[in-house]
Amino acid sequence: MKKILITGASGFIGKKIARLFLLKGYSVIGMGTSPKHPFSGQFQGFDWISADTTIKGKWQDKVAESDIIINLAGRNIFRYWTKKYKQAIYNSRILTTRHIVNAMEKGKAQTLLTTSAIGIYGDCKDEVLTEKRSAANDFLADVCVNWEAEGLKAQEKGARVVVMRFGVVLGDKGALALMTPAFKMFAGGPLGDGQQWFPWIHVRDLEKAIEFIIENKETKGVFNFTGPTPVRQKQFAKALGHALNRPAFMPAPSFMVKAIMGELGRSLLQSQRAIPKNLLDSGYSFSFPTVTSAFEDIFRK
Repeated sequence: MKKILITGASGFIGKKIARLFLLKGYSVIGMGTSPKHPFSGQFQGFDWISADTTIKGKWQDKVAESDIIINLAGRNIFRYWTKKYKQAIYNSRILTTRHIVNAMEKGKAQTLLTTSAIGIYGDCKDEVLTEKRSAANDFLADVCVNWEAEGLKAQEKGARVVVMRFGVVLGDKGALALMTPAFKMFAGGPLGDGQQWFPWIHVRDLEKAIEFIIENKETKGVFNFTGPTPVRQKQFAKALGHALNRPAFMPAPSFMVKAIMGELGRSLLQSQRAIPKNLLDSGYSFSFPTVTSAFEDIFRK
């Protein structure tokens, strides 16, 4: 039986990935800072390790034992970025990934899927962004560059490495949980002028793309995890409002977004017209190719 280790397994995405592979018959080791995990009492093949993965420890023994490592660890970026919190964002990603790679067994046929983000590209206006696009030079881009570099070091140990650059993941929790209350109160709308491109992916496509990559053993390298049909923020807000049967005509002016959210606000106003070229070229077929189809699934009665 294949063993999968998932860091960040108590988060929105981590729980869904863990459930997917448990139902497929894999043995799953979940890892995170929560003292307990609900799957411990539900699935016989699930083992929970409570650990701070930014610090070396006994938890690293489980890395060497695993056939597949899915690294989802990272502090939530959707809160105000103080200097201290920016360091926590950085450490939770870079140090965790470094400790994972250091614990991997040289010469063992292991697979590492490690997370990054579309934020690596910065503000690119209307440019179509494939995985070949170079990185920007801001805080999020620097985090992503260093994050990816740590993960790619696993190649030196003979591992198959896949870098997953996530767009905004749409599902029953996560980013949408922060967006929908304003729309439900008839106060929803685009951020800024709404002309910036907004990278998104349905969480089920994210799950299935990870499954696709794991099962296609020749697949490796960098992948944009975004829907194949990019939309501008204005279109995204309109589609969300329509799905909730609410208007979407209350924009949040750029100066207000920046004033309230600071550096995070500036990053949310960036334009990233990313497409999942490498996923499509590898043969992955999206279940939810448009943001409208994604919302219809998420909000269906």
